[in-house]
Amino acid sequence: MFEYFPGNYVWNLGVVAALNSGGLIDEVDRACRPIRELAAQGSDVGTGEFMASWTAVVDDLVSLAAADEAAGNLRSAGQKYFRATNYLTQAERMQSAHSPDRRAVYQRCLDLAQKAFDLLDPGVSRVAVPFEGTFLPAYFMSAGPGAPCMIMWNGLDSTKEHMYVSGFPQELRERGISTLMVDCPGSGEALRFGGLTARVETEDWAAACVDHLLERGDVDTSRIGLVGWSLGGYYAPRAAAFEKRLALCVAWGANHNWGEVQLRRLEREGENPVPHYWDHVMWVWGAPDIDTFIKKAADVHLDGVVEQITVPFLIAHGENDRQIPLKYAHRSYEQAVASPRRELRIFTPAEGGAEHIGLDHLPHMSVFIADWIAAQFAAPGPPDGAQNPGPSGTSA
Repeated sequence: MFEYFPGNYVWNLGVVAALNSGGLIDEVDRACRPIRELAAQGSDVGTGEFMASWTAVVDDLVSLAAADEAAGNLRSAGQKYFRATNYLTQAERMQSAHSPDRRAVYQRCLDLAQKAFDLLDPGVSRVAVPFEGTFLPAYFMSAGPGAPCMIMWNGLDSTKEHMYVSGFPQELRERGISTLMVDCPGSGEALRFGGLTARVETEDWAAACVDHLLERGDVDTSRIGLVGWSLGGYYAPRAAAFEKRLALCVAWGANHNWGEVQLRRLEREGENPVPHYWDHVMWVWGAPDIDTFIKKAADVHLDGVVEQITVPFLIAHGENDRQIPLKYAHRSYEQAVASPRRELRIFTPAEGGAEHIGLDHLPHMSVFIADWIAAQFAAPGPPDGAQNPGPSGTSA
């Protein structure tokens, strides 16, 4: 993985996420150079300075975009708003859960994303998915009337804005597949503005997402799938095991036993995804203290769950994932015995995509996943006596 800040995994993850989601290396360098020495003090120290330095680049881009708009150069303006959304999204997710201006910064992310949609990608619309008396905020990217659709869920610290700038929904659209990008409970706007916290039973909000798509009238309701990255690698398989209206499932990072991962992190084993980690997870899960959180997390696993997945199931995992051990990818694959088409795809350092959810080479992993989804939607169904393919390394 490209390591702009030697020894600071968490900050480096933000850098590669930005670069591999449409960022430009000159702009990312200008955001990072002023805080290069500060990074040596660890991931928690200096996140305020991280925000300030990255925001300065965002401010420059917004000024240039406004000038483009005034001159009538709307596509150029939209491209700059797109990159500004990317950078601010990565900086915002690095902040403490207790940061007093976090809501205001995230509102700016929403506003910048909307400007990008308006000027660059008018096929993307903001939607509200009804859920338990409130709603799940989402973006819908249409591939046209009657297209199949993937529901996309984020993880512990990402947002629907990062889903959009990642390029993955655009790859699906090019393959004739729409995408519903959802801020799940415990993430993004659902957490920051709606106060919705994460829960074990992800099938609850899967049902809400499917209900919404069934009511839209512009989706092929027989071909609705679900993909989740990072902690979504738990959320999505759990939902697919119990929400039987889904036609396929992708675990983008095999989070088979996230509760065990938390015990490892208590022992300082493995890497954390964000600074101020324990404050962040207690915020996401609505836990008042670490002991309560650890008790909740003990139930966040897929043992006895993936056995109930009865649709095509892809597990995509990086060989060098420093957050989620590779063994969990094998465990999900081995237990998913009822899936008619299960596949384990392991991405190696030699090809790229070997880090957590492939962030070191995100387009490589995302294109593979998009191709797999398109193939499953196009397939008529497994022939009688079909065998599940075995785990794969550098080839499908």
